[in-house]
Amino acid sequence: LVKKRFLIAGGGAPEVEVSLRLKEYALSCSGMDSYCIKAFAEALEDIPYTLAENAGMKPIDVVTELRKEHAEGKTGAGINVKKNIVSNMYDLNVLQPLLVSTSAINLATETVCMLLKVDDLVVVQ
Repeated sequence: LVKKRFLIAGGGAPEVEVSLRLKEYALSCSGMDSYCIKAFAEALEDIPYTLAENAGMKPIDVVTELRKEHAEGKTGAGINVKKNIVSNMYDLNVLQPLLVSTSAINLATETVCMLLKVDDLVVVQ
C-alpha cells in the first residue's frame, strides 16, 4: 500500500473481470492477435480456478458462476471460501492491494514475451 494506495476486490474477482474484458476485446481483433489475447484471458481464469480447488469447491462450477456474475456487471463477485459460494467481495470486506494483481499480470506477461522471443515465435518490438 505504499507505492499504489488502492484496494480492489479479492477472491479471484479482478482476474475474472480482466479475463472477461480481454475476451470482449479479442472479438474486435483478428488473426493471431485475437488468438493470443483470448488465450491470455483464459489463462487468467486459472487463478480463481485454483482458489476454488484449494477451498474444496467444484472449480468448474465456481468459475462458470463467476463468469456469469461478472457478465451481469457484478465486478466485485468473487469466491467466498468460508461459505463455498460466490459473493460480493466488497460486502465481505475481502480486499487486496491493486499492486498484487498488477504485478502478477506484468510478470506473467513478461514471462510469456520472453518465452516467445526465445522460441522465435513472435518478433518482440
